Amino acid sequence: MSYTIGIDVGGTFTDIVVTSPDGATTIAKAATTPRNQSDGVLDGIARAAAALNLSPAALLGQTGRIVHGTTVATNALLEGKAARVGMLTTEGHRDIIEMREGLKPERYNLRMAPPVPLVPRQLRLGVRERMRPDGAEEIPLDRASLNAALDRLAAADVQAVAICFLHAWQNPEHEQAAAAVARQRLQHAYITTSAEVLPQIKEFERFSTTVANAAVGPVIEAYLRRLQTRLAEAGFGGTLFVILSHGGVATVDEAVRLAAGTTLSGPAGGVAAAVALAREGIARDLITFDMGGTSTDIALVQDGQANLSDGRAVANARIALPALDIVTLGAGGGSIAHLDRSRLLQVGPQSAGADPGPACYGQGGAAATVTDANLMLGYLDPANFLGGRRKLDVAAATHAVAQLATALGIETIAAAAGIHRLVNTRMADGVRVATVRRGVDPRRYALLAFGGAAGLHVAAVAAELGIGRVVVPLAASVLSAWGMLNTDLRVELARSQAQRSGIDTTALQAAFAAMEREGRERLGWFAGEVAVHRSADMRYGEQVFEIAVPLDAMDWNSPTLAAEIEAAFHARHEALYTYSLRDQDVVLVHARASVVGRLPPASAVSGSPAAARVDAKSRRRLHLGTWTDVLVFDFAALAAGQTLTGPAIVESDTTTVLLRPDDTARFDARGWLDITVG
Repeated sequence: MSYTIGIDVGGTFTDIVVTSPDGATTIAKAATTPRNQSDGVLDGIARAAAALNLSPAALLGQTGRIVHGTTVATNALLEGKAARVGMLTTEGHRDIIEMREGLKPERYNLRMAPPVPLVPRQLRLGVRERMRPDGAEEIPLDRASLNAALDRLAAADVQAVAICFLHAWQNPEHEQAAAAVARQRLQHAYITTSAEVLPQIKEFERFSTTVANAAVGPVIEAYLRRLQTRLAEAGFGGTLFVILSHGGVATVDEAVRLAAGTTLSGPAGGVAAAVALAREGIARDLITFDMGGTSTDIALVQDGQANLSDGRAVANARIALPALDIVTLGAGGGSIAHLDRSRLLQVGPQSAGADPGPACYGQGGAAATVTDANLMLGYLDPANFLGGRRKLDVAAATHAVAQLATALGIETIAAAAGIHRLVNTRMADGVRVATVRRGVDPRRYALLAFGGAAGLHVAAVAAELGIGRVVVPLAASVLSAWGMLNTDLRVELARSQAQRSGIDTTALQAAFAAMEREGRERLGWFAGEVAVHRSADMRYGEQVFEIAVPLDAMDWNSPTLAAEIEAAFHARHEALYTYSLRDQDVVLVHARASVVGRLPPASAVSGSPAAARVDAKSRRRLHLGTWTDVLVFDFAALAAGQTLTGPAIVESDTTTVLLRPDDTARFDARGWLDITVG
């Protein structure tokens, strides 16, 4: 028997999903261990093994594939714990990453401090060399200049070196030569070049992404190599994969080489799960609502497909690698409620995390959190948190919230209700950012709720947005880990095209052929099916931004190929912005190829629906404006097609769903609760 294991390390909990060839699914949760995430991973695997009546060694010995999502890279950037980086760049251009693109996030804020670069100026060193924009050599690489710069970096004891030369996207020879010398001279350091990280135009984005890759590379390498070793020592003989920001998975070697591509590693699993559930028939158009202990991640799935963006900013780092278009809010179960300078109640973005956690965990936390408020309001069963493994302390939660209530001059229960409502409003605003600001009407979408805390808030968030349908999977609390088992190996490649007007199809096809060869070489070890998807980033001549245009439907032997590609761009522009400018020149900026190795998907977590309607297992007193007694149902024991009417609670060992008055829900035998929002 061969198992597969999905692992999602969140800010508060580490989620484990184990699937077996017969379709059975086992889930487990362990506390995240921020100082060394591998401790929490191995603890979670041990809990999953115990649920299967196996030893950890027996489970790992029968496991062929582990897919892991990690927050190590993101945490390193956010917490200022990235590696000490040195930068080699073309002489005279060391300040590109500090000047950025000449814009501020808040352009009219005259007091806004400039972002601090990941590499201090004294470690950004110029090397005498120069390539022309067409790739021809202008100034040969000066070895004396290179060695002098490496001497200074060695003296500074840098842990990583980012090599970023002008126009290396067109001709990487100087970068490659410099990297070879650097690896020989600084054998302990992580060496990365812009041509291998992001071989495309726009110097700031290329340089910034490469610097970010260098900053997190040593951290990711140390963590993943240690995890590999610990898993092997525990009995694992299969392959460890890492999910990347674009939603595909890669080997450890590839994840180490492109370490900056792991910054959305965990949230990407949730979007992959949504795409898989869209195939299962939930809906083709979904808004993902992933509310965990620390944050809430929101993304769109349109016509069964997730959207990629050209990267994002993490801390002060602009990472322009392809990434799923995810909006992240500092709002989760562990978000701390506090008073701002105006003495107004706020929730987040600070979080109690896993240690000490909310006050009700009894681990020394004193701040009031969303979880504490939900416990006070009766939404959580203090005796059944994590299946009874952790008892929640109602008195500690009440004491923490009471301190806020006293400062506000209101009753304690009113403060708890205020915390609950305020975090709902913040998350509704986050959904608006992910939808309305992108020209999407959220009312046409179903809201897919998952993560440990989502079920208690999602119906209220949907009501505020006018969304009429919410879906909560049975495996909501670990859905991101399950999603990691439902994605594929993926290599994302790009080549910039030096085309000012019109489309040179000969050069374009040569770029696609080169990218396909490179992608297949990177997946050379993989014996399964490999597919290639082509697209291009295009714009009108007067525009300063590009849009992605899928090109899989093109007939590459057509004599009118250029015109067909231009027509596809016009149609895509019109679909996105309701207009096209067919009399303007069309510019093709980047050619892109996704080389995908198909991996077998995991079975859905559907439970064993009862044959007949199941009665409530208990009653609970909730605060819904006033105190109300409601029925409590066992989520995993519901009958296929069973309908529930709110107010009610539907709970499992790791998930609790609040049905408000006038909400109705139907349990789908495929493994989810389908809620019609009142």
